[in-house]
Amino acid sequence: MTTYIIIMAICLIGSAYFSATETAFSCANKTRLRALAEKGNKKAELALGLAEKYDRLISTILIGNNIVNILLASLGTIVFTQQLKDEELGATVSTVVITVAVLIFGEITPKSLANDFPEKFAMFSAPLIRSFIWILMPLNFIFSLWKKLVDLIVRVKEDEEDENMAQEELLLMVEEAEQEGDIDTDEGDLLRNAIEFSDLKAEDILTHRVDLEALPIDAAKKEIAQKFTETRFSRIPVYEDNIDNIVGVIHQKDFYVGSGVTTEPIKDIISPVLFVHQSEMADDLLKKLQKEKSHIAVVVDEYGGTLGIVTMEDILEQLVGEIWDEHDVVVEEFKELDENNFVIDCNMNLDDFCEEFDIKTESDSVSVGGWVAEQIGNIPDINDSFTFENLLVTVTEVDSHRAATIKVEKHDLTEEEEKE
Repeated sequence: MTTYIIIMAICLIGSAYFSATETAFSCANKTRLRALAEKGNKKAELALGLAEKYDRLISTILIGNNIVNILLASLGTIVFTQQLKDEELGATVSTVVITVAVLIFGEITPKSLANDFPEKFAMFSAPLIRSFIWILMPLNFIFSLWKKLVDLIVRVKEDEEDENMAQEELLLMVEEAEQEGDIDTDEGDLLRNAIEFSDLKAEDILTHRVDLEALPIDAAKKEIAQKFTETRFSRIPVYEDNIDNIVGVIHQKDFYVGSGVTTEPIKDIISPVLFVHQSEMADDLLKKLQKEKSHIAVVVDEYGGTLGIVTMEDILEQLVGEIWDEHDVVVEEFKELDENNFVIDCNMNLDDFCEEFDIKTESDSVSVGGWVAEQIGNIPDINDSFTFENLLVTVTEVDSHRAATIKVEKHDLTEEEEKE
């Protein structure tokens, strides 16, 4: 009888070990383990290696856990049946006692402790679980073949939703890390920008042609000097005949030589410019600008016309946020007049606008100005207005045949409107 009790105690300890090990390896931060391994921690290196082959690891843990739990239940039935001299009562009492014991000491308690210190427990249990992996290798092999058979029968097709889900999971991880205090708000914003950066296209971040500061190739040097003074830009695109035919970029450092203006013709000092399609991905565009050692790319539309330009600064701002210098004029895109009234700069990103007002719209436009023109159906004029969901939008300022600013008034939806 004593032997049975000792074996049962060992099985309960084994159950606790396998349960804790499962939780530890599923919750362990691989980045932390890798950092410890790179510092020479052998146990961390071993734990990381086991974690990277998780299917084999979890198979071993489940086999071991089932073996000790079944053995514990069987021995418990024998012990209680002999003690109570009644098979039916002994089996009932054994089931209750063993179930409670396994739940408290074999599952809940060890898993809670392992969840609090996953990396430490993973490193602690790694040498022993490696031994079990070797011992149970034949069974693991059989289960791996079974898994391959199941995968052949039930094929899981990967699609774009999987990629979107992966990005959403990363964003959720960043949010959780921010809430738990592992990273601050600035670090969280930087990580979110980096994750979302791969989805951006040139058309999403360009400066539109109507806002473009450019010069004709036959411009007088006085006009060029005045443009540099007014814009405070160090580079200005140069076009021939019209803005759809940009031929290069003039650099301020090439225009001003020594203590005065260059005497060379403008054609001889302009630098070639990089041309990209509006669908060019932002990360690819960044690589091209780096390769060409250029700071400006001209974005063309499907007809080859100039849609706008993207600068190196535009791309970097998508990663690190707005970059200001002492010459920049701060433009307030979103101004709250009161609880229900707002003034919006039409250069504001449409996605940011929709997020701010919690609305959804299917639009090909990137800016609020483009969306306003779509909704109105023609060239916007002052006082033109329309209603979208719970918003009354009124054009308050027009510039170059497009809306420059709008006033947005929020109103409560009726019950019938909400149902629609």
